[in-house]
Amino acid sequence: MISQLKSMFGLGPKIDFKLAMQNGAQIIDVRTKAEYQSGHIKGSLNIPLNNLSNHYAKLDKNKTIITCCASGIRSAQAQNILQANGFKEVYNGGGWYGLQEKLK
Repeated sequence: MISQLKSMFGLGPKIDFKLAMQNGAQIIDVRTKAEYQSGHIKGSLNIPLNNLSNHYAKLDKNKTIITCCASGIRSAQAQNILQANGFKEVYNGGGWYGLQEKLK
């Protein structure tokens, strides 16, 4: 429970998101299709949270994954779901717009 709260509020393990991207990390945006179409990080993959379990096969379990959404709550849920299903390095990037700023 504590680790989930820390993750939800961005208090989990620190990661240099820009460096992770340079090393091949994949950004998974878990917002709805409509939200994603209104703006997103270039190169991110849109997999809405409620469809995440249908897309495990598309993702590399050994690749670093950064989740993002509008505020960080759904991305924290996605992080926990992916980790519970064998994905090794998954980080909550929080809100997509803030994450985009960190990648500049």
